[in-house]
Amino acid sequence: MSSHPIPTPSPPVSKIPHRPRFNISPRIVPPPAPSPSRRILTRTQTGKLPPRQYLAAAPSGIPSTAVQALKLPHWRAALVTEFDALVRNHTWDLVPTPPDCNVLSNRWVFAEKTNPDGSLGREKARLVARGFEQIPGHDFGDTFSPVLKPATLRLLLGISVSNAWSLHQLDISNAFLHDTLKEEVYMRQPVGFIDPEHPDYVCRLRKSIYGLRQAPRAWFHCLSQALRDFGFVASQTDPSLFIYTSGSSLLYMLVYVDDLVITGNDSSVIQQLLVHFHSKFALRDLGRLSYFLGLEVHYTPTGLILNQRKYILELLERS
Repeated sequence: MSSHPIPTPSPPVSKIPHRPRFNISPRIVPPPAPSPSRRILTRTQTGKLPPRQYLAAAPSGIPSTAVQALKLPHWRAALVTEFDALVRNHTWDLVPTPPDCNVLSNRWVFAEKTNPDGSLGREKARLVARGFEQIPGHDFGDTFSPVLKPATLRLLLGISVSNAWSLHQLDISNAFLHDTLKEEVYMRQPVGFIDPEHPDYVCRLRKSIYGLRQAPRAWFHCLSQALRDFGFVASQTDPSLFIYTSGSSLLYMLVYVDDLVITGNDSSVIQQLLVHFHSKFALRDLGRLSYFLGLEVHYTPTGLILNQRKYILELLERS
């Protein structure tokens, strides 16, 4: 039997780790020092500040207080006209001040009503109660009142143009003075018209007045009732749109506080409506629609041209 030599196992080979040939360790390079010529300086450091601009209100002939207005004949006439309307509508009763009552203050507000072309229309004075002094649940309750949707106005204008109907604009003078208040509200006597025999008395408001929290809601309720008495029905999609139908007669009326727009296919019914309104309110017939909610209406043989020139100019003047 032949013998074979037993192979001797070779010693284990140790693995030598791979070493890079070059040193690739990251080197942190400091940022270059800012050049003196590229240094950024603010205007405060250089002292070269732009001149400051201040906006000053344009001079106006509108008085800011009743004392000033009473010294000017045309504004005094506006004050008297407003006060006479308040007295004529039996807006309040002069009574001794009740104990533990909330007595509201008031102020006169003055404005110049301009025409669409920018010319002066008339001076307007209005007595406004300071409604922010009212107490919820004490001298006012619900305050919500519907507001006309601009889309409804555009739709009504489109309907009138398509059917060649005329557009009439109406205005209710002293609109908020027509509805009777349900709450007990007391107010101080207005400046310039204090009763000499009872200077310490207060006004127990019978009718709504501008500035009260519930005034818009009370007026809309009063106007809606007058329209329903005539035969109008409020739209379900926009409560500010009222619709009248009787036989072949069809009328639409838009309501925005005390500004009204009416159109339809029967001019005789429109005249009956004006007579109905005159018996209830101090109504002003402004004739053909020309300016409503900042929208100017110009008539052409084929339709209407609408723009907001006056409204935009007023915004620019205020800002």
